[in-house]
Amino acid sequence: MTEEPGKRTGRDETPEERADRMWGELIQEVRVAQMGVQILFGFLLTVVFTPTYAKLDDTDQTIYIVTVVLGACATGALIGPVSLHRLVSGRRVKPQAVQMASRLTLLGLVLLLATMTASLLLILRVATHDGFVPYLVAAVVAWYVACWFGIPLWTRRRHTSR
Repeated sequence: MTEEPGKRTGRDETPEERADRMWGELIQEVRVAQMGVQILFGFLLTVVFTPTYAKLDDTDQTIYIVTVVLGACATGALIGPVSLHRLVSGRRVKPQAVQMASRLTLLGLVLLLATMTASLLLILRVATHDGFVPYLVAAVVAWYVACWFGIPLWTRRRHTSR
């Protein structure tokens, strides 16, 4: 069989080998996201114990509470693949576990996006009290969406062989 120039043929691996490879790649990706969300969540938890928190108006306190809940949910989703792996290890369901862990990771990234959006909104509201804050937050969110979802989806669509 001759291969056409520039045409990808894929990997020569069994479904189990593919699941092992994909699991390793997924865990490396999750490690990066976990570190970021855990640091952000840790800082968020300390805010309520500062004197400034009591001075926040009701809207800002509500934004803070929503941000903490989003951070907790993002943390849970991004740590979920580790627990999933531990609980199903040795049960011969790695392809299914990889698929579920991938979904949890994507959910965690969406929740991390929401957490970072709410955090940025709160910080800029407290720091500036200016009307441009929603526009600045929207621009940063657009940047995150482009970097985290737009470019990867565009790359997948453009470079995936049919």
